[in-house]
Amino acid sequence: MPHPLSSLGIAHTLISLIPLVAGLHGFARWRRIEPSTRSGQVYLAGLALSVFTAFGLSSVTGVNPGHVLGVLALLAAFGGAWVAPRLGVLGRLRPYAQTFGLSFSFFLLLVPGINETLTRLPVAHPLATGPDDPVVKAALLGWLLVFAVGFALQGLAIRAENRAGSR
Repeated sequence: MPHPLSSLGIAHTLISLIPLVAGLHGFARWRRIEPSTRSGQVYLAGLALSVFTAFGLSSVTGVNPGHVLGVLALLAAFGGAWVAPRLGVLGRLRPYAQTFGLSFSFFLLLVPGINETLTRLPVAHPLATGPDDPVVKAALLGWLLVFAVGFALQGLAIRAENRAGSR
């Protein structure tokens, strides 16, 4: 039987649903997370809260891979939202860099979520035993493919928008 969630674990899980839903809304509505929209702002705030609450969760002391993924997700999200649009050196690549940063942060948000879900559900007999389980590895590989294809489609959409705008 899997380890039960602590109160902080339950709070973290619920908080983590905020950027998940906001990100999905952005992808459905604009094909990307738009930091200038309400859902984009909710995504960024929810992601920050999710990462900060994750710092209190760990079965080992010190920094663990989940903490590192959280910091990387924050760097990617806020780098994409705030830094990439201001880097003149990127030129026409700015919208691609912004979209990549935010999409990559969404990808990273779900990496520990996939592992935790597969190792905890169904409660009586979880689908996986840990992060090295083949089920987790296959799910993460599938998620990586979804990210790669999704970003390629986002890039094509940005290119089409740029071409339509320059006519």
